[in-house]
Amino acid sequence: MSQNSTPPQPHINPTPPQLHLAVHDVQISAGSSSSPTVVTVDDQQANLFSRKARKKTSSVWQEFTIVKLGDGSEKIQCNHCKFKLSKSKGGATTQYQRHLLVCSKRVVESKGQLNISLQPPLANNTYELGKSVNISNWKYDHARMRELISHMIMVHELPFNFVEYDMFNIVMKAASPHYEKISRTTLRGDCVSSYEIGKKRLRNLLDSVSRVSITTDLWKSGQDIHYMVLTCHFVDGDCKLQKRVLNFVDVPPPHKATNIHDVLYKCLKDWGIENKVATITVDNAAYNTLAVNMLKTSLEFHKKLSLGGRMFHVRCCAHILNLLVQDGIHEIKDIIENVRASVKFVTASQQRILMFSEIAQQLHLPKKKLILDCVTRWNATYAMLSTALEFKEVFPRFQDRDSCYSTCPTEEEWRKLEDVCSFLEVFNQTTELISGIFF
Repeated sequence: MSQNSTPPQPHINPTPPQLHLAVHDVQISAGSSSSPTVVTVDDQQANLFSRKARKKTSSVWQEFTIVKLGDGSEKIQCNHCKFKLSKSKGGATTQYQRHLLVCSKRVVESKGQLNISLQPPLANNTYELGKSVNISNWKYDHARMRELISHMIMVHELPFNFVEYDMFNIVMKAASPHYEKISRTTLRGDCVSSYEIGKKRLRNLLDSVSRVSITTDLWKSGQDIHYMVLTCHFVDGDCKLQKRVLNFVDVPPPHKATNIHDVLYKCLKDWGIENKVATITVDNAAYNTLAVNMLKTSLEFHKKLSLGGRMFHVRCCAHILNLLVQDGIHEIKDIIENVRASVKFVTASQQRILMFSEIAQQLHLPKKKLILDCVTRWNATYAMLSTALEFKEVFPRFQDRDSCYSTCPTEEEWRKLEDVCSFLEVFNQTTELISGIFF
């Protein structure tokens, strides 16, 4: 009998109609010396009547994995670059071997030799006589290092030429002699690549959800540049609430309803979620109301709005609360302006800050810094007033030492501020509760 001949199979009676073999949770394993196999979990008896798969002995299977696609077809995926190749019917591995020769990520990963890593047994990274030490191998991965550096640059908003600083390269060389210097041009490309990878992951995550909620607002930078931020809220497959910033785009004035609508729809279309929007939350500006109505009309053509779009437009409760409080504190605007001018005067120079701090230390007051508010946000004004109240004994003494200071509030004005802040504290707690801010 030849080696490839098939042994005779026993005659099996047809399965009765009422008997069904349920096979679930198919797991594919590869990457070790053993061959990739398909393991059934729920009903192992199904394997009794199936022919055994031929064992794969080629070494390429240590670097490839069989994956099943959504349409049920199978592909051969490289463990290094995740590139998928078609599965050969005859079991030939030539195309897989050719791919390994040109796989750039495999070349980078295989470059260099393993190093010995000694891991101290104690939590403070110290060694103690008689204690065992863990010894393991590790290999420097320059591609991974470039990825981490790009993340560091973006998270901390560092300049691209940071990687060209002499001291940075000295530190990196001291950490690992295998480190290779990166130019700012290379780093810029790495940052773009990291962003594209993150965007692709988020897009795949959004494809798996059925409904999302959108919040948006307009901002103006110190350079008088107007931006719109678009934030997406959704519940993932693990029933966890997720929040992701989708876009931060330039929206030049004038802020007409048509311009806002066009920017919103374009962002939703780019992410492929225009048919998944359940609600959109905006502040109570008039152009936002018109823009949301236009967006609702555009999305109604798809007939995918929840409850017929009756809950589509959500008005920001925090913004409504802001309008109420701003109208109330307008009654003491002159006192607030004096406090604001006082904070600006003290913080205008380092010498004044030092003098103010010395007076506060003499009075045994807490070590805090004065806060300058944002005039359009009442909670920032409340933070400025409440902090200034803690230093109300310092301002008169500061005025005695600096004759140019002329906006110190009077005792009556301080009493009014205390009364107002006692009310604002309740509104501040409510705003934090609505905004989901917990400390």
